[in-house]
Amino acid sequence: MAIILAFPVLIALIILQTVVVSRLPLLLGNADLILLALTAWALQERVKDAWIWTIIGGILVSLISAVPFYGLLIGYLAITGIARILQRRVWQTPVLAMFVATFLGTLITQGLSFIFLIIKGVPIDLQEALRLVTLPSLLLNLVLAFPIRAIMVDLAAWLYPVEIEL
Repeated sequence: MAIILAFPVLIALIILQTVVVSRLPLLLGNADLILLALTAWALQERVKDAWIWTIIGGILVSLISAVPFYGLLIGYLAITGIARILQRRVWQTPVLAMFVATFLGTLITQGLSFIFLIIKGVPIDLQEALRLVTLPSLLLNLVLAFPIRAIMVDLAAWLYPVEIEL
């Protein structure tokens, strides 16, 4: 059930990101709702299909991105791995884990995007890219991390209810 639900949830987030969030940039940076959703999903203890959600999300975002197909998928897989490690290590403070994972995930995906775009031949001034794209994107992602986490916690609680022992 959770894997089937990944498609409408992630497609809705991509639509929201391309229609609404991309129209509200901070300098030249935008929030990455898919990154936030996949990070929050991977941080849920009861979720067992985080890797499948990540592959689906990476493929869907790669279809609308200028970054090569595997670029964002690699970044999303890396952040899912980091989130799963954090979920085991920082289990008593899940909000802190979400902020740390969001911080690292933004840096990883932005860095990989820059690398793959430079390889493609796109001229990028790294200092300006950091100042105008990465740092504003990081700020927007950190601001939206808590609300997206709350939504994904509720979704995980709905899909994976706690079993009550009698």
